[in-house]
Amino acid sequence: MAALKFTQTTLDKVEKIAEDSGYVMRYERGSFQSGYCILQAKKVVVLNKFLPLEGRINTMIDLLPQLNINFDSLTLESQKLYSELILIAVAV
Repeated sequence: MAALKFTQTTLDKVEKIAEDSGYVMRYERGSFQSGYCILQAKKVVVLNKFLPLEGRINTMIDLLPQLNINFDSLTLESQKLYSELILIAVAV
């Protein structure tokens, strides 16, 4: 597995995994304990808008195992990335 690059493109790809499974990504300000909030009933993920790019990517990696991701609805590229990110998330 290649090293994960902390770029806007990487963040876009990680967010696309959640979006392809019906989640809406929102960036808001507030008193977030962990940098994020999941509204399961509405499939909304709210991230702290003040997180730096690396923090946003790491937060999304931490969140992926908690989300109800429909693997079959993902593109092949997203399926590959999702599988790699799940390995990273469970290894931490």
